[in-house]
Amino acid sequence: MPRFESFADLRRAVEDLPEGDAAAADAVAAREATLTKPRESLGRLEELTAWLARWQGRNPPSLDRVEILVFAGNHGVCAQGVSAYPPEVTAQMVANFAAGGAAINQLARLTGASLTVEALDLHLPTEDFTLRPAMSERAFLDAVASGYEAVSAGTDLLILGEMGIGNTTAAAALCAGLFGGGAARFAGRGTGIDDQGLQRKCAVIETALGVHAECRGDPLKLAAALGGRELAAILGAAIAARKLSVPVLLDGFVCTAAVVPLHALSPGALDHAVAGHVSAEAGHPALLGELGLKPLLDLNMRLGEASGAAVALLVLRAALACHIGMATFDEAHVAKQSAATPEKTVSKRAN
Repeated sequence: MPRFESFADLRRAVEDLPEGDAAAADAVAAREATLTKPRESLGRLEELTAWLARWQGRNPPSLDRVEILVFAGNHGVCAQGVSAYPPEVTAQMVANFAAGGAAINQLARLTGASLTVEALDLHLPTEDFTLRPAMSERAFLDAVASGYEAVSAGTDLLILGEMGIGNTTAAAALCAGLFGGGAARFAGRGTGIDDQGLQRKCAVIETALGVHAECRGDPLKLAAALGGRELAAILGAAIAARKLSVPVLLDGFVCTAAVVPLHALSPGALDHAVAGHVSAEAGHPALLGELGLKPLLDLNMRLGEASGAAVALLVLRAALACHIGMATFDEAHVAKQSAATPEKTVSKRAN
């Protein structure tokens, strides 16, 4: 397991990330131009295939080995009444994953992805971050390393997700601390809290932002102070994926918030990641806007556990099937688009 000795050590790892393979992406784009369709008529499907090639470092790309990683953690801030469910539900849901009874089990089976669920010290919740940092530097770095180690070389696509009662509070606090706008900008109803619960949640986040104000200039310190083990593990997995040439499909609000410190440290650190969907959780659209990520789907989902991203995998499979399976104009003996045809006209017809 990689051992990050300090925040500075982890920061150096984030600042030294490999770039994608531009030649592979260009080769995909060149083939797209020869396929039996008007230019760019498959829209984002064409972009997604090139994105896969860029970050897998090969042409054509593949989706034979897709891994869903779900990390689970418990949060001390639950003592403040921020969730409609007790912390015990985290372990109960992990057991449900193991038994094959959760939504993500069905979606993994449907989409042909393998599923791994890693529970991170559920018997030891993080500290209540309204009183003290959620995690020490060492605890945070160990959780990051757990996520890093969970990523396998040779994976074609990594889908990240989480489970943890109270983690929408942690995610909202982290986003508010990094992007500003206060608790109201990012706090949502999470597991289904009522209006009074939402007010309490916002108050808890504002308290935490005040307690840890000195951390707001350091994304990693802030992530340790306000986050959770599952968020830290997602961050570590995203770093490992970049190092191993594995593109990443992000799930909802909590999953996206977990990787925000990478963006804060290096704006290009999330170039290998695509947002699978926009969650119904209130803060997710604003967060995606801050990161410049355009989600593939908008289905009003807010379950977590990588479920939205798993559904989005079907879109990636559609993109790749068209790219690989379609005939070229020459193969199909179809007349090519005239070079004199105005591109604007073609675009209108394609839409």
